[in-house]
Parts: sequence; structure tokens; C-alpha cells
Amino acid sequence: MSTLLDLALPVARLLDPETAHGLAIRALSALPARPVPVDDPRLAVEAFGMRFPNPVGLAAGFDKEAEVPDAMLGAGFGFVEVGTITPRPQPGNARPRNFRLAEDRGVINRYGFNSGGHAPAAARLAGRKGHGRPCAGIVGVNVGANKDSVDRAADYVAGISAFAGLACYFTANVSSPNTPGLRDLQEEHALDDLLARVMEARDRVAPQVPLLLKIAPDLALAHLDGVVEVARRRRIDGLIVSNTTIARPATLRSPFKAETGGLSGRPLFPLSTRMLAEVYVRAEGAFPLVGVGGIDSPETAIAKLEAGASLIQLYSALVYEGLGLVPRIKQGLLDRLAGEGVALPALTGRRARDLVASPFPA
Repeated sequence: MSTLLDLALPVARLLDPETAHGLAIRALSALPARPVPVDDPRLAVEAFGMRFPNPVGLAAGFDKEAEVPDAMLGAGFGFVEVGTITPRPQPGNARPRNFRLAEDRGVINRYGFNSGGHAPAAARLAGRKGHGRPCAGIVGVNVGANKDSVDRAADYVAGISAFAGLACYFTANVSSPNTPGLRDLQEEHALDDLLARVMEARDRVAPQVPLLLKIAPDLALAHLDGVVEVARRRRIDGLIVSNTTIARPATLRSPFKAETGGLSGRPLFPLSTRMLAEVYVRAEGAFPLVGVGGIDSPETAIAKLEAGASLIQLYSALVYEGLGLVPRIKQGLLDRLAGEGVALPALTGRRARDLVASPFPA
């Protein structure tokens, strides 16, 4: 499957990015199901009370409507996160809203939580073979709030209820830059209220399902102190670091660099990796971390682990590297483990303090 889709990449890049993405989803939906590859046991990760067959996950945003999670597991991902899904259908922002920064190996998007709503996504997940717990193939559900919601915390609670029994884990996405005011939920008081309500809902309807929080890379370090403190106090199961950035590095060359929205891909790597290390140091082992942002090679995957991640996720790199990137990363991890004679957990966080002590990325 990956070979067929990778051959189609040059043609897909001639299309509008959103159109190309839609065609990829339809192609994956139409292809025959393939068995999930059997991973080398050295790649297995124990986190959130689950055993992940390998640490390489698909980040939210690729499969927004939960249409192809099993196809992506079949492509070799150790876990897949669908969404972001809002309670009610909403169109998101006007097109064009996705831009390839080919010269920079990056992407800018301003989708704005375009979503078909809870009901159709829940129906698709309910139709999966072996859905629910124990999770045969790990599929997480990323939930968000409608743009016009008067009580955004209630939208996250609704997401927990809608996908109870269907999600292997939940992610509360409070860090997209494309829904006005959403990132305000990362303010300490608002975050405390949100997590209190969402954790209560989780404990009531899905007590065994881990709840993760996805945060922005643009937080000031003093603000990050508060976010991690609230997450620890509320006993959240983990943090995903990070979402896209509103910053624009001076190194960007693409003519699309001034487009509004969240920047992902290679240009995000330095900032997101530094913030991952900052969270790792502050969390002090209270919960595992998922590292996201700019992973496009075995080397960048290893760097995320060394900065503090137990698991990693990628998405934007697929635009440029194709699905063949997944087995390349897994082989690169195995080569590193064999070369150093260590187990995978030994990589996690071993460079975090060095990163925190280094100059902050420009």
C-alpha cells in the first residue's frame, strides 16, 4: 500500500493540498485491508496502561473524520489519533486553508476544526473490528470545541461521552491556533476548570481510558510552568507536545510563509523539541509525553525521544516523504538500539537537560 501511495506523491503535489489530501483519504478507504505489520518486540512501549507495538504514531489532522485508522495501522504506525472532532458539524475556515512550504519542508494550515461532528465519526469507529478495550489496534480520539460554543469545556465533556467505549485514549486539543480564543483554555484557571470537568466525565463514563492534553509550542516558559502544574495536580495521563506554531522562523523561504495559520513540518522541529524538553524537566516523570513536530527522519525521531518523549507522532512529513518514512524510522530506531546496546526506554529524556540549558531556538 505504501509503495502505491508513494508513487502517487509527485502527482498529488501538483494538486491543491486539501484536494490532494482528500484524494489520499479516499484511496486509503478503497484499498483492501491489510494486516498490521508485526513489529520487532524491541520497539514496544508501555505507556498509559497500554502496550504500543512501536512508538511511531500518526498525529491528529490526517484522519479528521475517523475514516482510515485501520489503513494507517496497516501502514505500520504503532497508533493512530483521529480528529480533531467537534460535537456539531462545522465547515471550518474558508479555502484555501492549507499551504505547502516546499522549500522549507513545512506546511501552514488554518482549517479551523472542520468536522462532520461526533455522530458519524463514532459510527465509523463502532464499525471497526476489535474496537474498544482492550485495544487490538490503538486508536485515540482527539476532541475539540465548536467555534460558536458558549461553553467550550462542555464540548470536551461531550466528546468524552460520545467516544466512550470507542477510543483507546482521548486527547483534549486546546492548542489549535485556528479557532479564535481556543488557546485561552491553556490559561491556568481555565485549564484547571476544563480538566476538572473532563476528568470527571472520563472517570464516570470511561474510567480506564487515558486522557491526554495537547499543548501549543508558543507558550512562555512561565505560562508553561502553570500548564504542567495544573496537569500534574489534575493527574492527567499525559501531554502531547506540541501543536503547530504561529511563529515564523526567519529561515523560511517559501512564498507562502506569510499565510496565517499554524506552521508544522521541519521548521517546527527546533521549537517543539525544545518545549518537549522543558515539559519533561517540569513533569519529573509524573506522566509520559508524546513528541510531535518536524519528525521527518530516524534522526529527528530519536531526537524527540532524547528530549523526553516516550512516543512520537508525525503527519506533515508524509506530504514530502510518503508512508515509507514509517518503516525507515522504525529501522533507524532498531539500528540505534543495536549500536548502543540499550533498550528503547533508555533514550527517553537523556538529552532533555542539555536542551533546556542551551540557547532558545530563534
